[in-house]
Parts: sequence; structure tokens; C-alpha cells
Amino acid sequence: MRLLVTGGAGFIGSTFVRRRLAATDDTIVVLDKLTYAGTLANLDGVDETRCRFVRGDIADGAVVAPLVAEVDAIVSFAAESHVDRSILDPEAFLRTGVTGVHVLLEAARAERDRRGPGGGIRLVQVSTDEVYGPVPAGHSREDDPIRPTSPYSAAKAAGELLVRAWHETYGLDVAITRGANTYGPRQHPEKLIPLFVTNALLGEPLPLYGDGMQRRDWLHVDDHADAVGVVLDRGDPGGIYNVPGDGVERPNREVTAAILAALGLPWSLVRHVTDRPGHDRRYALDGTRLRALGWAPRVPFDEIGRAHV
Repeated sequence: MRLLVTGGAGFIGSTFVRRRLAATDDTIVVLDKLTYAGTLANLDGVDETRCRFVRGDIADGAVVAPLVAEVDAIVSFAAESHVDRSILDPEAFLRTGVTGVHVLLEAARAERDRRGPGGGIRLVQVSTDEVYGPVPAGHSREDDPIRPTSPYSAAKAAGELLVRAWHETYGLDVAITRGANTYGPRQHPEKLIPLFVTNALLGEPLPLYGDGMQRRDWLHVDDHADAVGVVLDRGDPGGIYNVPGDGVERPNREVTAAILAALGLPWSLVRHVTDRPGHDRRYALDGTRLRALGWAPRVPFDEIGRAHV
């Protein structure tokens, strides 16, 4: 296939690009605005005969339309991705997560209509488990209501609703993934694991929110990228797919302890700080639907020590 990967110079997007090029004969156009979390260094070493980079904004139709005209499918990772930043600057998240998604959908619709019968373009929207909001018990299923609680998750939820509406109203071939908390190489050091690893190595405090008992199921970036590829290749039109981690929920406090243990450093580096507004206590995903497509996570979280070398 010929793919347009938006946000392909970011953490998860660049991993998808690398693994897709290694596993298939696809060619890829990467579109990325290169904001704070996207960098060309994430694409160092990729095969430039099969991967072309374009710097641009997915909310700019003049940039997006000609790129969509070149491809068979779109995989959209583009997003402002940190909840804390969304609290400080929600407008940037809405531009990418809502306006940008609308521009992609309209470009895909126009190109489908131009090509005629059989010329449709598949669009995979990469979303997050945070659209469900806090999950006090049990596991979120794809048909559960979504109740986002932060500007970040609200923007992702709004983008999902647009994608689903364009499928129902205009018949676009779309699919949505909702990934668990993701970690691994090349992650921006504002997120919990890379931030705490970096601070610990520098002997600086590890700022742990509240009591540290917020629970998450952690997903390695390689597994996340491969799951998106499975949905791209085999997901049902209009389908939504949860992408869980290894199924073992871990409080942030336990993750912090694992980082310190892997580095041989003391708990005294931890500093409890005031919890952020609207911090969801627990997420948990049911992955039955995605497993039916043949995907399962392969990287155990216990490899955390080696995952960030």
C-alpha cells in the first residue's frame, strides 16, 4: 500500500513507520508539524526510497489534499499528546484533534469521489483509552459510553465522533484504535516513565502525583504500533478496537518503584506533588475484539529496565 502517516515523526507514529517498512513493501509519506514532541531524529535511518517526509499541519487542507491524492490509506497519529499541556493550552489540542481530523476526512471523501467506484481510502484514527474516562471496576469495551475528563481526551473523543459520523453519513472506510498508556524508546521525556528515568539518572526529584495510586495497564510502543497495523490491514470498516497492555494493572507508585529498582536508586528521590485536575484514577481495556484479529502484546512490562536503554 501507499500510506499517509500523520504525526509520523512522533513517538508512536515513528515506531509504526519503522516497523511497517520492515514488515511490508509499503511506501509511506510522513506528514508532521514537528511540534515539541515530533522530531526528524525519530526517523533517522529509515529507507528514504520508501519513506518521504513532509513538514505540515493536518489542519491545513492545502497541504493535506495533494498528499491524500497519492495514497491508498491514511493512518493518523497526529495529536498534541500530554494531558498536562492540554490543561494549559486546550486550543492547540482542538486544532489538531478536531479541525485536523475534519480536514483529513474531507480530503479522503473528496479523493474517493474523484476516483470513483472502488477508489476509497481507508483512514485509521489512533485514539486513546482516556476517552472512556475513569473506570472504577471492570474493563472498558468498545461499545461503552465515552466520558472524557480532560481537554486532551475530549479532543480525541471529538475526533472519534467525526470519524464515525463520516463513516455513517458518507460511507468512508474508517477504523479507530484506543490504546492503553504507552511507553518505550523515543518517548518525549514529559511522560511518567521517561521523565522519571531521566530525572533519576540525573539525581533530580521524581514528581509523583498525589498518592501515586492511579492505576494503568502499560503497553509497549512496538506492540501498539503493530496493533495499528493489524487494524489497518484487517479491521472492519467502522470498527473500533481497544489496544490493551499486558493486562496487569500497576499503580504509578509501583511503576516508580520498578524504575528506581532497575537503576539501583533510592525511593528518597520521589517527591509527592499536588495531583493534576481531573486525574483519572483507573483505566482498563478489554482487548477481545482486537485479539480476534490475531494480535496480542508481546513485550512484558517487566522488561521496563531494558526498554529505555
